[in-house]
Amino acid sequence: MERALALAARGLGTTSPNPPVGAVVVRSGRVVGEGYHRRAGGPHAEALALRRAGARARGATLYVTLEPCCHLDKRTPPCVPAIIASGVARVVVAARDPNPRVRGRGMAALRRAGLRVDPGVGTAGSEKLIEPYRTLITTGRPFVTLKVASTLDGKIATARGESRWITGPASRGLVHFLRSRSDAVVTGIGTVLADDPRLTARTGSAQEHAPLRIVLDPSLRIPLRAKVLRGRKAPTLVVTTEQSPRAKRAALRKAGAEALVLPSHRGRITWRALLSELGRRGIASLVIEGGAEVNASALREGAVDRVLFFLAPRMLGGADAVGAIGGRSPVRLSEALPLKRVSVMRVGPDILVEGYLTGKGASRRARGRAGVK
Repeated sequence: MERALALAARGLGTTSPNPPVGAVVVRSGRVVGEGYHRRAGGPHAEALALRRAGARARGATLYVTLEPCCHLDKRTPPCVPAIIASGVARVVVAARDPNPRVRGRGMAALRRAGLRVDPGVGTAGSEKLIEPYRTLITTGRPFVTLKVASTLDGKIATARGESRWITGPASRGLVHFLRSRSDAVVTGIGTVLADDPRLTARTGSAQEHAPLRIVLDPSLRIPLRAKVLRGRKAPTLVVTTEQSPRAKRAALRKAGAEALVLPSHRGRITWRALLSELGRRGIASLVIEGGAEVNASALREGAVDRVLFFLAPRMLGGADAVGAIGGRSPVRLSEALPLKRVSVMRVGPDILVEGYLTGKGASRRARGRAGVK
C-alpha cells in the first residue's frame, strides 16, 4: 500500500476534480502491475495497473488507495467491472470514497462478486491525499491552505514593506512544490503592487504543473505589465466587483487574463462567493499567499482549512512592522482560532508549523465582518 500511496501522490494537482489514486497488483509477493490516475478524463489507477498485469492479475491482490468506482456518471468506465473481470482474488482498499454515488457501493459490489475486500490499510495516508477531493465533494468548495512566511515574532514585512526574503531557499522551494500540487494560488492586489510576484510553480521539473493564478482586486488596480499576467502556460483569473472599470476588464481579457465579477459586500469580494465559484469550476485545492488583510479576511470568514506557517529564525520587532494576520484583534483570548492536528518540522534553517482549523472559531468571528478589500 505504501507504493500505491506514493504513486497516487504523483497525480496531485493534475487530476481535479477527480482524486489522486494509486494502485498496485501483487501476485506471489511480486508486483506485476501498477498505475496512478494522471489527469481527469484519463484512465483510472486500477485500470492501468490491471492492464499492465494482464493475465498475471488472476488470483492476485489489488492494492488501491481509494475505493474503486462503480457509477457511470463520468467520462471513463467504472473500475469495479474491470476488477471483477481481471480475476483478482483480493482487493485491499485504503479509504472509502466520500462521493455519495460510490461510498461503500464499490466494495459491496466486489464482495457480491465473490472477491475478498479488506478496507482500512493505509487509511491515514489516503485521507491526507484526498483532502481536496473530499472537501469539494462534500461542501462544493475547494480545500484551502493559508501559507505564511514570517519571522519568529510573526512579522511578514518591515514597516516599509520589504519582505524578500524572510525565509530561506529550502522553504521557498517547498512553497513552489506546494503550488505544483495545487489547483490554484490566490493573492491580493496589495501583494501584487508591493512584490509583483509571478505565482508560478518553479520546481525544476519539465512536467511541472501550472496552477491557476488568482488575484483579488475589487477596483482593478492591477498594472497590465504585472508579472502575474505574463505566461500563457499559467492562466490568470482577476476577481473584481461591479464597481471596477469595464474598460480595464476588457484590457485584462485582451492581455490574456480572465476578469471575473463576483457579488460584493460593501465593495469587498466575499470568500463565500469566490470559493463557491471555484468549486463550480472543479478547483479542489487552493493556496492563499496574501498579505495581512487577505489572511485576516480568509480566517474571519472561516474560509481556511489548513495553515502552513514558515517561521524564520530571526526577529524583526516594531509595532509598525507588518504582522502575519491583519484586521482587528479579538477582545478575549478565548476567541483565538484553535488549531488541531498540529505538526512541526525543520525546513533548512526555518521551522514549518502545520495545523488544521476547527472552523468553529472562524465562523463566530466572521459574523458582520466579511469580505476582501
